[in-house]
Amino acid sequence: MYRKLTATTIFNGYQYLPEDSVLLVDENGVIIDIVPTSEAGSDIEFFEGTLSPGFINCHCHLELSHLKGKVDKNIGLIEFLGKIMVERDASEIDISSAIATAENEMIQNGIVAVGDICNNINTIPQKTKQQLYYHNFIEVAGFPVEMANARFEKILEVYHQFKTHFPNTSIVPHAPYSVSTALLQKIVEYEENNLICIHNQETIEETILYQKKSGGFADFYSRFNISMDSFAPEGKTSLQDILPQFKINQPLILVHNVFTEEADVEYAQTFYGDLISNLYFCLCPNANLYISNRLPDVEMLFNNNCNFVIGTDSLASNDQLCIYNEINVLKKHFPFIPMENLLQWATINGAQALQIDNMYGSFEKGKTPGVLLLGEGVRRIL
Repeated sequence: MYRKLTATTIFNGYQYLPEDSVLLVDENGVIIDIVPTSEAGSDIEFFEGTLSPGFINCHCHLELSHLKGKVDKNIGLIEFLGKIMVERDASEIDISSAIATAENEMIQNGIVAVGDICNNINTIPQKTKQQLYYHNFIEVAGFPVEMANARFEKILEVYHQFKTHFPNTSIVPHAPYSVSTALLQKIVEYEENNLICIHNQETIEETILYQKKSGGFADFYSRFNISMDSFAPEGKTSLQDILPQFKINQPLILVHNVFTEEADVEYAQTFYGDLISNLYFCLCPNANLYISNRLPDVEMLFNNNCNFVIGTDSLASNDQLCIYNEINVLKKHFPFIPMENLLQWATINGAQALQIDNMYGSFEKGKTPGVLLLGEGVRRIL
């Protein structure tokens, strides 16, 4: 038995289909085929709106869900990080309840798969219920070079606890301003890592640190008595400084990119060459507006044919976990971008980035991508 679905428009993950298209889906949500109306027979279900594959949230911090509404807006990234450090402790019951509520919110908003940042094991109990697909990015930070071995060994403990339940797990660096060269090398060289992400150029203070060894992050580290003695900037932007430390055959997701400039993109394209498809730029517009009231130069990135995916970030930096809302924010601020492109970033691009496009991201035979109805909001059909 299967359902025959059609709508005002159908987006298959790559493009809009002809108007007379009908999506055939079995009772388990497996895509059977896409056929013309003339071949579909009777019992076709029609919907007002757009049918789309389920959304891929490429960047989230589910473990921070209990911080919703606890961090003021527009305080800038450095103050935001300080607030997170102070506020993130809470009771186990409150943390677990918030994680469950946030996951349910993602499900209701049509998200089917998540790239989730993990600094601890708090999300494991909820994730083992297997209501969503997760790629777990086990995040490590440590700016002083002498901390590299200890920090890496400590995060390996968290990594192995996730790996027991979830094969799709990676160890990743937090950000250029928080990871030493020695620690980053350990991450990149770790043989089980097949996908890496990193917070990239989210604030101008990151650029100032890398070019002048001064500014807000220098003050931040001084405040917390964190040594910067081993850090020797070369006058480059952070992306141009750290990118050569990665492997071009190792997929990398750059998250936020608020202060990424055209010279950075050109440098990245030269560095990756024919393997540029391994580099993804993840946009989290609501979080950028929440923290610093500034968006990336999406027009420049778009004109340079960057490979986009979309994320929500956390409820500490966002009022909701909804990829469709992120799409609508991008459409509002960058109206020249076709909706077809935005939906592609949220579906097949995200699935390719998380290496799950064999099952998610598009309406293709044998896949179980989920089926959404898009209009003024999001409705899950399957």
